[in-house]
Amino acid sequence: MCGIAALQLRNPSLHPRMGSLLSSMLCQIVDRGPDSAGLAVYNTPGLVSPRMSTLSLLGRDQGMTTAAITSGVGALLPSDAAVAVQVVGDTTLVSAAVGTDLLVKAVTETLPAATVIGRGEHVAVMKSVGHPMEIAAEHGLEAMAGSQGLSHTRMATESAVTAGGSHPFSVADDLCLVHNGSFSNHATVRRDLKREGVVFDSENDTEVGARYVASRLQQGDTLEEALVNLGKVLDGFYTLVVTTADSMAVVRDPIACKPAIIAETGDYVAMASEYRALAALPGIDNARIFEPEPGKVYTWSL
Repeated sequence: MCGIAALQLRNPSLHPRMGSLLSSMLCQIVDRGPDSAGLAVYNTPGLVSPRMSTLSLLGRDQGMTTAAITSGVGALLPSDAAVAVQVVGDTTLVSAAVGTDLLVKAVTETLPAATVIGRGEHVAVMKSVGHPMEIAAEHGLEAMAGSQGLSHTRMATESAVTAGGSHPFSVADDLCLVHNGSFSNHATVRRDLKREGVVFDSENDTEVGARYVASRLQQGDTLEEALVNLGKVLDGFYTLVVTTADSMAVVRDPIACKPAIIAETGDYVAMASEYRALAALPGIDNARIFEPEPGKVYTWSL
């Protein structure tokens, strides 16, 4: 049993409240997953910047000072890359005015032991072990602005309680996936993806889902098509939420074993594992509230 809370803000006037709204949602799903938690926030000033790639690295201690990381990464990039490094809670963010692939290469050479948990021009990913609200507070979620937010509280079942095993899994630019449930054939799909050259960072079954979606998108699928294809390949009980720079998608398994509820207004789309996480959102009394149908992919764009 895990908890999911996701929010896409259609009305720009709500962007300054993204963090406070997502924090209030997260508070209501803590008991669904007290082991660890993760956050993904989009277009949050101070964490990401226009025309800059940002990598989220697991952990605040990378074995080097931020100044040393800045110098080391900067030495491997063009002189105008404007490298910036900051520590936010239990996450290290590295930004530069270069493409993400080039930045990943420079960071990996500088910090060979680093684990990249997020990448792109729009998203910052943060995750850690501990009480979800303490993790949210440590990263300053409540004060964050942004266009979208995604959060997950984990109750570990098929793998150890580690920060790396927490959701969301972000394995391609601005792509994040969270999961409540389990994939029964994840080992088979993992082997298939490895044969195609896909590299994994954890033993978590959710990463298999994220890597599969990223692979399908790379092959030309739309987000909806990628999730339809996932349903044909991965077996199990699940509710998934996937976000990109400008979209959000929700899908449940064909028998809808895992809970999900959606609230939609002209100002926002919100999804949570339980209604109580939606109850305090603005305009909730006039929202269209519904449970997603089994096996159907729902998508929304900014």
